[in-house]
Amino acid sequence: MALFMINRYLGEEEDCESSRESRSSALLAKLQEQVKAREQQSVSNTAEEDKDHHQSDKEQKKRKRQEADGVQHKTKKTDNVKKTDLDDEAASSTKKKKKHKKLKTVSNENESVNTGDNELDNKKFVEITETTESDPEESKKTEKAVDPQIDQIQAETGSSTSQTAFHILGGFKEKTVQKVRRVLPQWLAQPDVIQRDMKNNLIPISQVPGICPILLKKLEANGIQSFFPVQSEVIPAILESVSSGLLLGPGGYRPRDICVSAPTGSGKTLAFVIPVIQALSKRVVCEVRALAVLPTKELAQQVSKVFSTYTEGSSLKVVIIAGQKSFAAERAALSESRGGVSHSLADIVVATPGRLVDHINKNDNFSLQHLRFLIIDEADRMIDSMHQSWLSQVTKAVYRNPGDTQTSFFRRILPGPITVASLSPPQIPLQKLLFSATLTQNPEKLQLLDLHQPRLFRSTHTFSETPTQSQDTFNFPQGLSEYYVSCNQSNKPLIILHFLLRLKFSPALCFTNSREGAHRLYLLVKLFGGVEVAEFSSRLSPSERQRTLKDFEEGKIPLLISTDAAARGIDINGVKCVINYDAPQYVRTYIHRVGRTARAGKAGLAFTFLLKVQETRFLKMVSDAGSPGIKRQLVQPENLKGMEARYEQALAELGIAVKEEKARKRF
Repeated sequence: MALFMINRYLGEEEDCESSRESRSSALLAKLQEQVKAREQQSVSNTAEEDKDHHQSDKEQKKRKRQEADGVQHKTKKTDNVKKTDLDDEAASSTKKKKKHKKLKTVSNENESVNTGDNELDNKKFVEITETTESDPEESKKTEKAVDPQIDQIQAETGSSTSQTAFHILGGFKEKTVQKVRRVLPQWLAQPDVIQRDMKNNLIPISQVPGICPILLKKLEANGIQSFFPVQSEVIPAILESVSSGLLLGPGGYRPRDICVSAPTGSGKTLAFVIPVIQALSKRVVCEVRALAVLPTKELAQQVSKVFSTYTEGSSLKVVIIAGQKSFAAERAALSESRGGVSHSLADIVVATPGRLVDHINKNDNFSLQHLRFLIIDEADRMIDSMHQSWLSQVTKAVYRNPGDTQTSFFRRILPGPITVASLSPPQIPLQKLLFSATLTQNPEKLQLLDLHQPRLFRSTHTFSETPTQSQDTFNFPQGLSEYYVSCNQSNKPLIILHFLLRLKFSPALCFTNSREGAHRLYLLVKLFGGVEVAEFSSRLSPSERQRTLKDFEEGKIPLLISTDAAARGIDINGVKCVINYDAPQYVRTYIHRVGRTARAGKAGLAFTFLLKVQETRFLKMVSDAGSPGIKRQLVQPENLKGMEARYEQALAELGIAVKEEKARKRF
C-alpha cells in the first residue's frame, strides 16, 4: 500500500523496479534544473554588482574631475549626489529582495527534499554564507528562516553568522570624577583664633584670669605690663586644665592636650612658662613634673633661663640637660642619694632629645613617673626627629612600673577606657603642650604625638577670618618687610658689604646653607676689612657660641654669619636686618630665619639673594606660604665699583688662608 502511494505520487503505476528507476531519474533531473537556475541567478547577481561598482567608479571619477576643474556649482553637485544615492539605495533594495527570495526557495527545498548529496549541501552553505557577509542586516532579518541543517554545517566547519547578531551598546556618558578634597579633623579645621595684630591687642596682665599675685609681681619686675594675644589666650587655657589639682583634670577626666601655632616673636615661651610654674608652685615633694624638649642647645638654654627667672625665690628647681656639661655633672644635678634612696633635685627639666634619651637609658636615678607636663617647643622640627624614638622612650619611662610598690602612693598605667577601677586610686595625667611658628596641619604627622582630644590655638590676620586649610600657609611677623636681590655668585659678598658700609643695615644676621659656606664668607669679609664680623656654627664650642651671641646682642659685632643653628627660636635682641646669603630650600627654614627680626611687634628687614635660576621657584614658594608681599631691591652696579679692587685682593688672600687651614688640619 505504501509503495502504491509513492508510485501514485510520482505519476507512475508500473512495477516496483521500473518505478524506482523512473523516480530516481525524475528527481535527478529536477535537482539539476534547480542547480542551473541558481547558477544563472548567481551570474545575474554578479553582473548587477559589477554594474553597481562600475557606476560607483564612474561617479567617483566624475566627482574628482569636477573638483580638479574647480566647479563651483555646489547646488547641482549636491542634487546629483542625492540622486545617485537614491539609485544606489533602490538597486541595493532590489538585490536584497532577490537574495531574500532565493534564501526562502532554498529553505523550502530543504524541507521537501532530504538528500545526502554533500556537494549540493556545500553549495547551499556557500550561497547563504556569501549572502550574510555581503549584507549583514539582511542576515539578521532572515536568520529565523535558515534551515537548522545549515547551522549544523556551520558549527562543524567553524563558520558562523552570529557575529552580526551582537548588539552594539551605546549612549554611555563618561562619569565625571570628583576631585578628592582635603578634610581636616575638627580640632584642626576649627581652631581657637588668636589675633595676629599684637600692638593693637595688648591685654594688661591684671586682666588675664587665674594668674597668682606672686607671678604678677615678677612679671612687672621684668618690665612686662601687658600680654600678647597668644599669651592672653593660652595661659588661661592651661591654668584651667589644672584647676582641679595635679592629679585630676576638669570634671575628674584627663585634660586635653594643647597646640599653639603663632608667628615667631609672638611670646610663645612665656605662654607655657607662667602656667606651668603656677601649677607646680603648690607641690610638696620635689619630683620631675615638667619636661621641656627643644631641638638645639642654644634654644634649650634660652628656655631654661626664662624658667629660672620666674622660679627665682621659690622652692622649684630647674635643671638643663643639653650636653653643655658632662653626663656625670648632669646626673648629679638631677638627683642625689640619701640613706640609700634616690631623691630628685629637679622639678622642671629642659632637655634636648639626644641627651634626654641618654639619661632615660643610662641614669637609673632619673625618673619621669610623676611627669605632669610634656612641653614640645619647635614641634614641627621635633616631629621630624621622631626617628630618634625619643617620645616613645619618654612614654615608657612615664608609665614604667615602680620598682618598690610599697613607697608608691599612686599607680600609673597607660590611658585607656575610663572605668571605676581606672580612677581608683587616681592617676597623674600626662598633658602635652605643643608650640611652633610652623606647626604642620598634616594629621598623619601629628598622630605620631598621640595627642588626647587636642585643642589648637592659631594666629590669623583678623578675628573674623577663617583659618586657611592649606598645609603650607603660615603666619609671618607683622612688622616684617621682605625684599629679594637679583645677583650672581661673584658679587654677593660685595652686596653685603654695601649694605653694611654704605646703607648702615646693622646689626645684621646673615644665613648660609652650610658650615663651610659660613666660614669662607666670614674669612672673606674679615680679609676685606672695615666691618667687625663673627661666625656662628658647629665649628665653635658651646661656650664660644654663647660668648659670640652675647657680643652680638651688645652691639660689639655688627655682622654675624651663621648657619641654621641660630635660625630657630633663639631670641637675639636688636636684630634689625636678616640677610639670606644662600636662598633657603624650604619655606619653613625661610620663616624661621626671617623670624629673628621683627619680634614682639617691632619692625625688621629681610633680604634674600637670588640667582636668576632661583627667582621663579623661590617667589612662588614664599607667595604660597602666605607672605604679605616680597619686593625687589635694586643694587646698581655703579655702587659696587669702588669696592671691586679691594675685593679682588681679598679673594686672593682667601685662597691662601684656606690652603693654610687645610695644611694645619693634616698635621
